[in-house]
Amino acid sequence: MAIVQSIAAPAQPVADRLGRRLRDLRISVIDNCNLRCPYCMPQSKYGEGYRFLPEGELLSFGEIERVACAFVSLGASKLRITGGEPLLRRDLPELIRTLRGIEGVEDIALTTNGLLLRRQAKALREAGLDRVTVSLDSLDDGVCGKMNGRGVAASVVLDGIAGAQAAGFAMIKVNAVIQRGVNDHIVLDLVEHFRGSDVILRFIEYMDVGTRNHWRLDEVVPSRELRDRIQAKWAMRPVEANYRGEVASRYVFEDGRGEVGFISSVTEPFCGGCTRARLSADGALYACLFASTGLDLRGPLRTGVTDEALRELVRGAWSAREDRYSELRAAPHVPGDAKVEMYKIGG
Repeated sequence: MAIVQSIAAPAQPVADRLGRRLRDLRISVIDNCNLRCPYCMPQSKYGEGYRFLPEGELLSFGEIERVACAFVSLGASKLRITGGEPLLRRDLPELIRTLRGIEGVEDIALTTNGLLLRRQAKALREAGLDRVTVSLDSLDDGVCGKMNGRGVAASVVLDGIAGAQAAGFAMIKVNAVIQRGVNDHIVLDLVEHFRGSDVILRFIEYMDVGTRNHWRLDEVVPSRELRDRIQAKWAMRPVEANYRGEVASRYVFEDGRGEVGFISSVTEPFCGGCTRARLSADGALYACLFASTGLDLRGPLRTGVTDEALRELVRGAWSAREDRYSELRAAPHVPGDAKVEMYKIGG
């Protein structure tokens, strides 16, 4: 705990070149996944023979703690655990418990595909995890199985969500990536299922993350189109964001049966309010979901970098940040063929 006290307080907020403060750190704890979603980790590229990182190349929990402390000392207060599929990382509650002990951490969340959530939810909650976000793109088993690349039925994911509810998580979100011609016809089914359940459903525009999903603009279903479809059946009204920099536009149902969110990176970019940094499972710091290169932190961590020097590495990377890919996506000078793959840094 001495490391936590020496580096995490007091906070010294840092801003990038566009004036965006550092507030969020997304930590990938593993690059492997037990699904093969075509828009993230297609089976054709990541088959049984693909070499994921061996354990020794992953950041250890102690190394993750040191990096998290450096970020918190520079103003970050929200941590999100991602993957790959983070629940494949052994002893994950141990990491949650460690991160919970860092002074200045206000919120710890987890993004998961839900397959292993039922059996781990109680231990994660007891360790101090605040929130869970689960990926589920369809309630139709055929569509769901196609979109997760492994034929896994929606009921398996729903059981994981039920496990999280039973474990006492008050804040559970479900993320659905909507791709035209694939699952855009099931949007209302998802809304109807989660209305009144205290689970917040969020629709994500299909994005050109990484280089393996053969993304095309005509496969994007704009959030405004989804809003209109939902509004035609259930009256909704927009509400204010929960906090500055929240990525989802929030709408609540007029009858009081919950809310729906829309994450519109393609048609309504929110780069101007982005406060998120990403740490890959092998210890590279990425300043943007669409970045092509990251700053290696694992090397310095394993060659004796001091806490102060580690903090200055992070400060320098964030201070130099000027990423705003989504706002520039259509510009001819923006490279589209050299982006980090999403499974390495989470969504």
